[in-house]
Amino acid sequence: MPRPRPSVLLVAALAAAALAGCGAKSDKVTEGTTEGTYLDVGDLKYQVQISRLLNPFSREDRSLLVDVPPSQSLASGQQWFGVFLRVQNTTGGPLPMASRYQIVDTQGNVFRPIPVGPKNVFVFRRGRLGANDVFPLANTPAADSTTQGALLLFRIPNADLENRPLEFQIRSPLPPREIGSVALDV
Repeated sequence: MPRPRPSVLLVAALAAAALAGCGAKSDKVTEGTTEGTYLDVGDLKYQVQISRLLNPFSREDRSLLVDVPPSQSLASGQQWFGVFLRVQNTTGGPLPMASRYQIVDTQGNVFRPIPVGPKNVFVFRRGRLGANDVFPLANTPAADSTTQGALLLFRIPNADLENRPLEFQIRSPLPPREIGSVALDV
């Protein structure tokens, strides 16, 4: 009986490997080099829609700064910085969204979101996300805005904006406390 040629065996092996990969679940993504990457943190998917400096003198940005407590106002040499976040629950049950977010610069300086009052309809509010839901929920101001994400508001010193890339980090609220991170476009 003739033996198969090595090239035929190689082609058969490659075809089998390709078919074995079909339908396989993709690996979890916990790091992104650009905004827009879907991060798998816990059982939820997080996506930074956009991040940017906010101008308190712009009419559009003023609406994003509604109900910022006076105690949180900018000091000299600081800027408002917004991260607009989208969260998706692809599971069959409700899950808590992360409540720990931070920005870290290349020098190790850490910035956490500032609290914003309840009158701000664009700000990210932690809570539970229903089965197969997306946050911000449909037909809300945050979902219908140009960013289609809920705002996490940060105060960042001008000098730290030079320590790029800035890294946005999300910590899962449930064990095993996974961390997802993405480089921000500043």
